Amino acid sequence: MAKRRPNGGGTITKRADGRYQGAAYVTNTEGHRVRKYVYGKTYDETAEKLGKLQDQERNGVPVPSRAWTLGEWLSYWLEHIVRENLEFNTYAKYESKVRLYVVPHLGKKPLPKLTAAQVRSLMAALKSDQVPAATRFEVLRVLRNALNRAIKEEILTRNVALLVDMPKVSKGDAKPWNAREAVSFLHSVRAHRLYAACVLVLVLGLRRSEVLGLRWQDIDFEGRQFTPVKQVQRERGQLVLKDLKTESSQAVLPLPELCARALEERRYLQDLERKIAGEHWEQGPGADLIFSERHGGPIEPRGFSRSFAALIKRAGVRTITVRLARHTCGTLLAFLKVHPKVAQTILRHSQISMTMDVYTHVVGSDQREATDLLAELLEDPLIG
Repeated sequence: MAKRRPNGGGTITKRADGRYQGAAYVTNTEGHRVRKYVYGKTYDETAEKLGKLQDQERNGVPVPSRAWTLGEWLSYWLEHIVRENLEFNTYAKYESKVRLYVVPHLGKKPLPKLTAAQVRSLMAALKSDQVPAATRFEVLRVLRNALNRAIKEEILTRNVALLVDMPKVSKGDAKPWNAREAVSFLHSVRAHRLYAACVLVLVLGLRRSEVLGLRWQDIDFEGRQFTPVKQVQRERGQLVLKDLKTESSQAVLPLPELCARALEERRYLQDLERKIAGEHWEQGPGADLIFSERHGGPIEPRGFSRSFAALIKRAGVRTITVRLARHTCGTLLAFLKVHPKVAQTILRHSQISMTMDVYTHVVGSDQREATDLLAELLEDPLIG
């Protein structure tokens, strides 16, 4: 004889196939009262599942109004949450990870029944397919974000992707330039139209998009400071000028003498380019950009990276990326004798001890050569 359930405790019946079925009325994500079923091999197993379902109801957590597959949820998440609230480039990055890696392996899996073992199998399959560790890391991070949102939307009660270890990503052996390499590079590109951009990357540690988004109105030559506000990005095949993501990215920063001189020379050179281009000079939102193409308008970020790589090759110094070159700035600030408190602001260090640690380690056999080259850069302006 079936055990009697208390009032409001739902019902449990034995099916013709020998299994037990539990049923109770609960609220779904659309706010409707619906009858929900659970199943088990024994009465006690079914009662436990039914109890969890009713606990969820008592805690105000609705049951999903529809049985999502993982692929369906990811499509909904990308289109209605990511695209609506994040930058387009972030959406494009997430979408590619979902489309290329997650959906082919797990897209048809029922979302509520997704397990850590299945996610772990996905990561193992990607590793077997020789997908780089950095890409696998991003795939798992995107999946975690999507499942976290499903919990927030009360479609899931837990994130099984959090139970899967992140792939270990090697940082590699690439190192930023030392002072001698950085200053040798600047010395070599002294007469190039993008010399000032290289100075800002190396001395101030600005990102590529930040440098290309700088406008003349952002520079205060008299106060020797500047405020990065915009960045250049490519979206949907077009170059666009966008606000920097965070307020901390738009803080007022000091402008060391080397940077100020380089920018003054850049302004002189750009005026010449504008006169040469005449009526062909590009107008529009990017008309006030410091670093423009020869006929005006924003510079393609990847094009800047290619120019940077070509200048490195011509200078004969060790090849590194623009991103890695940014990390030379602490060393150069020390060689430029920029006051530690000023350097702390430029480097965005929360504590002066972090800045002093950088300054203390600026030593080596190449110190005298680097200092002499810096002196040349400071004493030999291209314009008078």
